Amino acid sequence: MSKMTVEVVTPERVVYSGQAEMVIARGVQGDLGILPNHMPLVTPLKTAPVRIKVEGGQEVRVAVSGGFMEVRGDKVTILAETAELPGDIDVERAKAAKERAEKRLSEKYPEIDVERAERALQRALVRLDVAK
Repeated sequence: MSKMTVEVVTPERVVYSGQAEMVIARGVQGDLGILPNHMPLVTPLKTAPVRIKVEGGQEVRVAVSGGFMEVRGDKVTILAETAELPGDIDVERAKAAKERAEKRLSEKYPEIDVERAERALQRALVRLDVAK
C-alpha cells in the first residue's frame, strides 16, 4: 500500500511526523478519510481525535483542538491550536477540566460564557477519549 507523509503541528512544536496509509479527521462538514494521492484540500477541523493509520494496522491517535488540515500531493499537514499524543495527556487534569465545564454549563448563570464552557468540555472529552 502506498504511503503519505503526515505532520501534526502546533505553534509550539511538531507533535507527530511520520508515514501513514490513511488519516481520519473531523472537518466542519463531517469525518474525512484521506488516502495517498487524495485531491488537494484545505479544511477547518473540529475539536476531535485525529486517527493516523500506520503500518500493520497500527493507529496513532492525536487529540486535536481546532485548526486546519491541508492535503497536497502525498503530504497531509494538520495545523492545530493544540494537539496531544496519548502519553502527553494529563488524565486527572482533563477530568478536572471536564467537571469544571459541566458544572459551569449546569449552573445556567447569565454571565457565563456558554460557548467557551462548551469548547472546554469538548477539549476535555477529546483528551480523555485519546488517552484511554
